Parts: sequence; structure tokens; C-alpha cells
Amino acid sequence: MTTSKNQQLFEQSQRLIPGGVNSPVRAFRSVGGTPIFFKKGLGSRLWDVDGKEYIDYINSWGPMILGHAHPQVIKAVQEVAENSLSFGAPTGLELEMAALINKLVPSMEQVRLVSSGTEATMSAIRVSRGFTGRDKIVKFEGCYHGHSDGLLVKAGSGLLTFGEPDSGGVPASVAAHTLTLEYNNTQQLQDLFAKIGNEIACVIIEPVVGNMNLIVPTMAFLQSLRALCTQHSTVLIFDEVMTGFRVHLGGAQALYNIKPDMTTLGKVIGGGLPVGAFGGRKDIMQSLAPVGKVYQAGTLSGNPVAVTAGLKTLELIQVPDFHTKLGQQTKKLVDGLVQAANEAGVKFSAQNVGGMFGLYFSEYCPTSFAEMMQSNKAAFNVFFHAMLDAGIYLGPSAFEAGFLSIAHSDEDIAQTITAAKLAFAKVASM
Repeated sequence: MTTSKNQQLFEQSQRLIPGGVNSPVRAFRSVGGTPIFFKKGLGSRLWDVDGKEYIDYINSWGPMILGHAHPQVIKAVQEVAENSLSFGAPTGLELEMAALINKLVPSMEQVRLVSSGTEATMSAIRVSRGFTGRDKIVKFEGCYHGHSDGLLVKAGSGLLTFGEPDSGGVPASVAAHTLTLEYNNTQQLQDLFAKIGNEIACVIIEPVVGNMNLIVPTMAFLQSLRALCTQHSTVLIFDEVMTGFRVHLGGAQALYNIKPDMTTLGKVIGGGLPVGAFGGRKDIMQSLAPVGKVYQAGTLSGNPVAVTAGLKTLELIQVPDFHTKLGQQTKKLVDGLVQAANEAGVKFSAQNVGGMFGLYFSEYCPTSFAEMMQSNKAAFNVFFHAMLDAGIYLGPSAFEAGFLSIAHSDEDIAQTITAAKLAFAKVASM
């Protein structure tokens, strides 16, 4: 049997890179098989090292909202790169980015640029603690906010049981300051704040979850969260690294009309290059050095090449009806997949929020981590590999959201649904 270049590269990579990958989900451990090594992307399509073509529904986990290798973004990056790749000093581009973020997300009165979403969330939590003088933080089960120590925490056994480390290398003493609650559980949230609300520095939440597949919040949950944080002077952080500029031009906070105290951004604001940002109320952000006592720094923060890619991307997504069209195309996809599953007699559901979507091998769309864990993972794995064989590239895990770009055409969606009919037939015969 001929060994593919993908297999060759993966075997070689495992000798030099832990697990052969630089981010765990890429290893295909959840679905089995060999990871795909890519060499080219254009619009809605990808090509791997063996020359096989795919319709891409990961889009670099969200940033490629315009599609791959958009000519205007590429041109802007090439032009600015001629002036140097980095200065480690201020540039006017950073001011442009901060002003644009403030215009599109007005709750971010002041902004600090960083190089990743993990940096953004880690720094926002530090600022919240410095501003409030409190140590305790609250997160929600199934939400992912980067791999900083205090956020790699699983739920304790009871409401007031602090979390335990969910990763090796995280001291129990660090995890002890983190409480993990159930997403969309308003009563649990109210009970916690009634008992220790004045001890909580911040609550961090994905306002639309993308890291336990797509989970949509209830308005009662979000409104209660906002009210409780206000009542107890707790900083409410919306982690919009995924949702920012993707579910709405103003992010999930504009979609649901909930104003957080702080927001973290990433992905789309880099246009495919490493950029993150955090910001919020001016009084909170003034806690940051050099004007305040909370230290945060980064040599490549505000990198001119990455910021340029983000600026051009944000410019292009402001055209009229951009997000309306993106949402409509995404809904065409999920509706078509649901219909194909029904015709095959497969228990399946799907939904989207703007350009994000979730696929679930369960009768109903889940609303929490516990419900998501009840979906049929084995069925997803069969579906995933059947789609991959047909040239449809989905996230290699039953617990990841998917993403469309504006480059995805009706023809792309029709081809995907045709492939899905055969894939669902395989699931039905399990």
C-alpha cells in the first residue's frame, strides 16, 4: 500500500513534535486516523500535501471569515511587510486597530493588543483581580478560554467546591480560586452569587459557546448574569475570541444586547495571523501598567503585519449585509444537513448563530455540557470520516463548532449536502 505524504509527515512529526502536532485537536485522537497536512487554501477550499481538494468548514477555527488568501488581505500584508516585520515599538496601525475595535464594540472603551486569545483572557482576568482586589473567578463547564493555569479547571463536586486541575502542571492552589458552573443554569448562578457574590473578581463566559460544540445561551441566563455582576461589582468578561465579528459585526454582545465590562477578542481581528485583544471600561483598563499596578507586556503585541491583516479583514466585513449573507449561507448548510439526516433516519440536529454552526448526533440541540456529552460520538466519527473521504473538512471532534466564510457558495453547500447523504447512510447502517 502506498504511504501518503500526510502519513509520512505525521510519522516524522511525531519524532520531533509531541503527538506530531502543535495543538492537540489537530492530532485526530478523538476521531481516529491520520491528520491532514495542508499546503494551500483559496476561498472556501483547501488542498493537502497529497493534492486532494476539500471544502473547508473549519476556516482556521474561525479567522478566515473572508475565505482563504483573500487578495486584498494578502496585498495589504505584502505591502506592510516591506517596511519590516516587527519594531517592538508603537506604530500608528495599533491606534487604527484600537479605534476600529472601539467603533465596532463600544463597550471596549480602551483596548490592549496581544498576540493570542489565551493572552487576552489571561490578562483580562488579571486586570479584573487587580481592579476588584478579589481572587475568586467563575467560569462555565465546557467553555474554553485558553490554556492559562487558572482556566484549565474542571468542576468541583458541589456548588461551593472549588475546581480541580484539568491538566497536568496546574497547581491545585491555582485551581482552587476557580469555580465552575453549568452553562445556562440560571438558578445555580443566582445561588452562588447569593452566597459569595462579593468575593468574586470576575465571571468569564463564551456568550455563544464554540468549544463544546455550538451551545446557544438563553436570554434569561445572560440577563441574570449581567444583573448579578452589576449588583456585586463583579467584572463580567465576554470571551468573544470566537464570536467577535463572526456572529454579528458587533459580536455576541450586540446580537444579544448585553454589555459586558470587559471583552476578549482574537481570530477574526488577525485575519489569519496571530492577534488578540482585551479591553473594556476605561476605569478598569486604567489598572494596567504603565498607568496602573497590573503588569502585562508582549514583545510582538501590536505586530504591524498581523494588525494589518486584521484591519483589512475588519474593513471588508463592514460591507452592507455581509453578516446577513453569511448567516443565511450557514443556515442553508445546517437545514440541508438536518433534512438529509431525517431522510436517512439518523437521529441528528444542527443549528447556527451567524457564521458559526453546530452538528449534533442527538435528537435536540444541546444547551449544556452534560447534554452535549450525551450525543452519539461514535456516529459523529463515522460521519466525519465519510465526509473527509468525500472532500469535506469538518472539525475533527464531536465537540467543536464549525465555521463558514463568505466565500462559501451555494455550489459548495450543495456538494456538502450531497456528500452528507452518503455519510448519513453509513451512520444509519452502523
